[in-house]
Parts: sequence; structure tokens; C-alpha cells
Amino acid sequence: MIVLVMMVVNVIMVLMVFVMVVVIVGTVVVMVVMLVAIVVTVVVMAIVVLVMMLVMVVV
Repeated sequence: MIVLVMMVVNVIMVLMVFVMVVVIVGTVVVMVVMLVAIVVTVVVMAIVVLVMMLVMVVV
């Protein structure tokens, strides 16, 4: 019985650690995706501004 309880506790601890790792990795991935989205939006805005300035200069 004691061995079974120890095995169950070990499995639960491993599962908890696995869940924690998954949560941490998920948050990191979400943060990276948000950063990439922000960078892309900034670059697109900068390109649009540059194009508008060029059009203004040409016109």
C-alpha cells in the first residue's frame, strides 16, 4: 500500500511539473508572438509613412 501511495504521489508530482513547464512555455510563446506582431505592425506603419512621404515628394 505504501509503495502504491508513493508511486501515485510521484506520478502526480511529475504531472504537476509537466503542467508547469507547459504553462511557462505557452506564456513565452505568447509573449514572443505578441512581440513579433508589434514589430511587424511598427515596420508596416513605417513603410506606409515612407511611401506616403515619397508620394508627397513626387506629387
